[in-house]
Amino acid sequence: MEENTPINSRRLIIRLSQNNLSFATIGNDDSSPITYNPYFLKGGVSMAANLREAFRSLPLLQQSYTHVLVMVDSPTLMVPTELFREEEQRTIFLHTFTGHEQDEIMNTVLPDLNCVVVFAINHDLKLVISDHFQHPHYIAAVAPVWRNLHQRSYMGVRAKLYGYFHDRRLDIFSYGQNRFKFCNTFDARDAHDSLYYLLYVWKQLGLQAEHDEVHIVGDIPDQNWLMEELQKYIKRVYTINPAGDFNRSAVTQIDGMPYDLMTLFVKGR
Repeated sequence: MEENTPINSRRLIIRLSQNNLSFATIGNDDSSPITYNPYFLKGGVSMAANLREAFRSLPLLQQSYTHVLVMVDSPTLMVPTELFREEEQRTIFLHTFTGHEQDEIMNTVLPDLNCVVVFAINHDLKLVISDHFQHPHYIAAVAPVWRNLHQRSYMGVRAKLYGYFHDRRLDIFSYGQNRFKFCNTFDARDAHDSLYYLLYVWKQLGLQAEHDEVHIVGDIPDQNWLMEELQKYIKRVYTINPAGDFNRSAVTQIDGMPYDLMTLFVKGR
């Protein structure tokens, strides 16, 4: 803990996914150092049980915080802003995704993309968090990445396809006229499958191999092989380097921090 930052002015970020749990803190002063603490999960017990144990054992979680943000990496459903009705979000989400009947259904508004992201969080996980914090705020974990890369999409005149690798998954998305042209998530444990998904979406969107661009970022499996294979079919293929993208911000030097969490610290929600 950084002693020069008063405890009551510190902010806590909890990042939850199916296979990972991590915590980060920073003071309200933008010059305050960031503490990042990935949590080693115990096998054979639920994520909620791991989170309870983290609250008992981690000194970082024994403190008081003025703001608590929970980043949830789970299946997401995009709804155009003009069609979204909060009272209907549970029905449409459960109609789209099975196995979430016992979960809490929440949303993140993306006004710059004219949509609302509906997502699920395990009920027991949310209960553990509510037991410790009065007013935590929840967002879809990938939302900061969507917003940041939406701004990047305006650079140049070429259409762009993005791939964000994280938590053994691949989010593929593209933008047009301040909206998503495409947004979906795929299993990314195998680089061969990831290549197939990227090329399939590229073809589906009618992008041009000699003109348009692919940008990939995150925890990329077999990165060199994947880049070489993509370049056999597409002329302009790039990896996003967080250090360069974020002007060598100190947050990009923290080992193991996901790109969405880096983006949150540098660009905000």
